[in-house]
Amino acid sequence: MGRVSRWAVRRPILAIVAWLAAVLVVFGAAGAFGGQYNDTFTLPDTESARATDVLTDEFGGFGARTSVDIVYSPTTGTVDDAEVKAAYAQIKADIEQLESVEAVVDPYGDDPQAQGAISQDRTVARSTVTFTGAQDEIPTADIVALKGIIEDAGSDTLEVGGSGQVLDFVGGEPPSSEAIGIGVAIVLLILTFGSLVAAGLPILTALLGLGTGLALVTVGAKFLDIATFGPTLAAMIGLGVGIDYALFVINRHRQAVLDGRDPKDAAFETVATAGRAVVFAGTTVIIALLGLFVLNIDFMDGLAVAAALTVLTVMLTAVTLLPAVISLLGRRTYSLRMPWARGEAHPEGRAFARHAANIQRRPWAWGVAALAIVLALAFPVLDMRQGFPDAGGKKEGDIQRTAYDLISEGFGPGANGPFIVVAELPEGGEVALTDALVEGLQGDPGVAFASPANPSESGAAALIQVQPTTGPQDVETAELLDRLRADVIPPAVAGTGVVASVGGSTAVIADFGQVLTDALPLLLTVVVGLGFLALVLLFRSILVPLIGAATSLLSLGAALGATVAVFQWGHLNELLGITATGPILPFLPVMLFAILFGLSMDYQVFLVSRMQEEWMRTSDNRASVRRGLAGSGRVVAVAAAIMASVFLAFVAGDDTTIKMFGLALGIAVLVDAFIIRLIFVPALMTVIGPNSWWLPAWLGRVLPAVHIEAEELEAEAAEIADLDPAELTGRR
Repeated sequence: MGRVSRWAVRRPILAIVAWLAAVLVVFGAAGAFGGQYNDTFTLPDTESARATDVLTDEFGGFGARTSVDIVYSPTTGTVDDAEVKAAYAQIKADIEQLESVEAVVDPYGDDPQAQGAISQDRTVARSTVTFTGAQDEIPTADIVALKGIIEDAGSDTLEVGGSGQVLDFVGGEPPSSEAIGIGVAIVLLILTFGSLVAAGLPILTALLGLGTGLALVTVGAKFLDIATFGPTLAAMIGLGVGIDYALFVINRHRQAVLDGRDPKDAAFETVATAGRAVVFAGTTVIIALLGLFVLNIDFMDGLAVAAALTVLTVMLTAVTLLPAVISLLGRRTYSLRMPWARGEAHPEGRAFARHAANIQRRPWAWGVAALAIVLALAFPVLDMRQGFPDAGGKKEGDIQRTAYDLISEGFGPGANGPFIVVAELPEGGEVALTDALVEGLQGDPGVAFASPANPSESGAAALIQVQPTTGPQDVETAELLDRLRADVIPPAVAGTGVVASVGGSTAVIADFGQVLTDALPLLLTVVVGLGFLALVLLFRSILVPLIGAATSLLSLGAALGATVAVFQWGHLNELLGITATGPILPFLPVMLFAILFGLSMDYQVFLVSRMQEEWMRTSDNRASVRRGLAGSGRVVAVAAAIMASVFLAFVAGDDTTIKMFGLALGIAVLVDAFIIRLIFVPALMTVIGPNSWWLPAWLGRVLPAVHIEAEELEAEAAEIADLDPAELTGRR
């Protein structure tokens, strides 16, 4: 990358043209070969996976066909009223006009599939719409049209909702989230650089890199299963790191220009220093994300690739396109200056040198206080429950929320997530062998009802639908699943030769969470281990990398704890626009860890590399810590504030999954940068003293020399850091 970056500085116009050409090629490929997103996934070696396989083989994929339930209820009267029937007839006629619709089950008809489609009190009815193709084969236009029909059918006298995963295809995150994050980033960048041009360049290059990355994600969807929320998650991560990486590059160039260097020479210096640091940081994030492949879950693979592609493209724009632009603009990079902007070379150093001096006066107090805050934030994680958000968490008025509420009112909360028990019969066996199983299921107090066993055409299997008394996200439903599998089913099928497996969406979600929990230690070992080894190579120390890796886990705990407090316990729900509490996404901890570990290593590298340079020059640990904060503290703080604002802006959206990720990532970045990196790590390194840089002699002889930034510290930063600590704190 160094050669490419230097070429971009020498030939800026050619580099910019090459970038624009590459962008056109990528967007063309996305338009020609782009795939569709879907939320399907497989869980090998789980009970729900076995149930799904039998359903597919014996029942043609019962419960897995692409369908939407139309649910309706009059505000007064029953569904048998003439005006209600007429309204439904119009809905049915409109839906049947859609080419991809195969059938619409009339709840008033004699179709066996309509059995139980009307509630006992006749106030709620549901009609199932089935499609001709698989979920990813349904034209988006038909989904949009279906959603419009449902929305238009609702009135003051008739509530109408729709339930089905395919409706999420046309949900999407409103553009306001990105706009809010970009707006806050622009304000912070203007305050940092005092120039409209310099503030705008990180935004423009990050957006170009992000757009290119999302186009590549669309191409990736042709070959991988990428969730419907995958592009939004990738946009959130790519926008945050893209602006940050560009900030690091421009900040270094600005420092060099203010030191009197020629703008083009400053650009060469920038790509040789900050550019190398950005490549190292971006590669760390990408490796952490791709570490998710060790989980061996296709759903996670798609999310990892989507996020990694956007990080890769924004990293490339930061170290190629941006250097070309600043080389072309020269001093005009910092034009359109704001009135308060000053010509002081390094005004940020003095404030953070004072901050470091304050920490070093009372390192134990600062360290303990920082640790106490982090542990307090992490405390709720001890009560974390895992599960997927359902339509009950959508905002009121959404057609899926309306359907969820009507189904709960008319058929019971468990109707939103029934279990499907699949019984494999022994060769030549009769369905009567399942009688004891049905009786046992019906006898559990957590079961509202269990249907009679429905045999397949071959007679090799039978299907039993089990409706819990509680909703899909209730803890009692999870306890019921465990009880059915461990205590109810085994004795009921003992001696019959019947093999029974519990499936259905709720069971799949529970198994998904368990698979991720079981795989988490391996992920931690691989990602943390690789990160630790990389930092040992970089810093030539044992304790500094150990501190970096261990403290990233503290940030993870704090972010998860805050997420549990908000989304599961309900704190600040109204303020954040969260309409319902529930369990935490089972893949949130592993995704959050992969993203956060890469980002926290970025901040550790940008901060501690300055400390290391001073340590190698002076062997004075206290001065090294102080000078490291003086040289890098402000840019780390601004970068973290920008990234957190981008993440937290997504909390304003409607999608529960994205809201949860936005809050978790925003809190994680704020805690990691402002509490861990800028307070706890300097305090801990001050307490440990020179031993922070200890490395066994034998290991030092075999490790190669690696440097992120080879240039010496700016004279101004060193001069500020050399001030007497008493003078910095205002005491004599």
